[in-house]
Amino acid sequence: MAPRWLILADDLTGAADCAIAFARRGRATVVQWGEPGAAAGGDAVPHDVVSHDADSRRLGAEAAAARHAALAGRLHRPDVRVFKKIDSTLRGQPAAELAATLAVMRQRKGAAFAILAPAFPATGRTTRAGRILVAGRPLEETELWRRDHTYPTGAVPQMLDGTGLASTVIDLATVRAGGDALRAALAAAARESAVAVLDAEQDDDLARIAAAGLAMAKADDLVWVGSAGLAHALAAAEAVPPAPAPSVASGPGGTLVVVGSLAAVSRAASRKLAAEPRMRHLPVAPDWLLGAGEDERRRWRDALTARLAVGDDVLVEVATGEAPDLALGSRLATALGALLAPAAPHLGALVATGGETAAALLAQFGVDGLALIDEIEPGISLGLTRGRIAVPIVTKAGAFGSEDSLARAVHHLRAIRHEGSPT
Repeated sequence: MAPRWLILADDLTGAADCAIAFARRGRATVVQWGEPGAAAGGDAVPHDVVSHDADSRRLGAEAAAARHAALAGRLHRPDVRVFKKIDSTLRGQPAAELAATLAVMRQRKGAAFAILAPAFPATGRTTRAGRILVAGRPLEETELWRRDHTYPTGAVPQMLDGTGLASTVIDLATVRAGGDALRAALAAAARESAVAVLDAEQDDDLARIAAAGLAMAKADDLVWVGSAGLAHALAAAEAVPPAPAPSVASGPGGTLVVVGSLAAVSRAASRKLAAEPRMRHLPVAPDWLLGAGEDERRRWRDALTARLAVGDDVLVEVATGEAPDLALGSRLATALGALLAPAAPHLGALVATGGETAAALLAQFGVDGLALIDEIEPGISLGLTRGRIAVPIVTKAGAFGSEDSLARAVHHLRAIRHEGSPT
């Protein structure tokens, strides 16, 4: 029998892009959020894989740690493996969250050891000498870092030092040696520290890491830490026969695409999608979103709903200037969700870009979970909403993908609406 997994993530798109690694290999997989166990039918893990969005990306270290400790305490069971999803560019509070998760595991098992491999090569995120690189450049030199970072450096051991977690870096040469050499390095790290930080530049590197860790004496007691790259490696290492992908029925209307992410790649994808002849583009200014009167909002919403009801695809984008106010992110996401909520019954499908945006939308739409089905491209997941509405949904982290990703997602959903198939 294949092991069950609990994934703890700090945002919704991260929860989805890790869980899809298992779903596309035939595992029964659900993404949930809010009160632990609400979407899964209880506090335990009834599915093969439960991925829980802790919604802690914007919290301070202490609050994020407390939330993860509570979730680990509520959701973990002795026969369930733990995967702590962290952002591949170290946003949020990954060190504090890992420390809290390890503390819970230590209380339960008497010892705890983490294998941390944050690389996601398919999206250009790699690790060398314990440092994060994006497209070959140091993390600190990227747009992502300039826009949002928690730590003073992209060096993972230094990040862990701040929470008192001793770490051992296992270099790329040892990872690529694989086999006995890598297993010995992991065993030595487990004796000397709480966390092994492993370099990786290719998917094969992550596959070696997964194989070596799963071969350790107490593999079920490990805490695996990383992004979707490591999740895919772990899912691939399990000898589980693939199950046929379920058929997906869409709702009656068009596809609603919502872009709230500030990432340059999402904005480029939005511009390209807006230029498509079958796409209706409705940009929304932040000032209007936060300050418009109810009559004006209702007229705007009625126009949107009318388009969706006749099967048109609509792109709603939070317009930003050259220097957007990052402090408004949460308020804008909540306001956008409230604005769009009455349109939910008219949706045929949904695309949400940015974890904060996706979470706010789904909460307002009465969605309490996602049943994952497939991966359209690395980091971009296809699922089916659970709760008040049941429609196909594509979620995408803001910084993932290319300028073609949103168009590809919309075309994929159009095929589902016409053919009832996820392929």
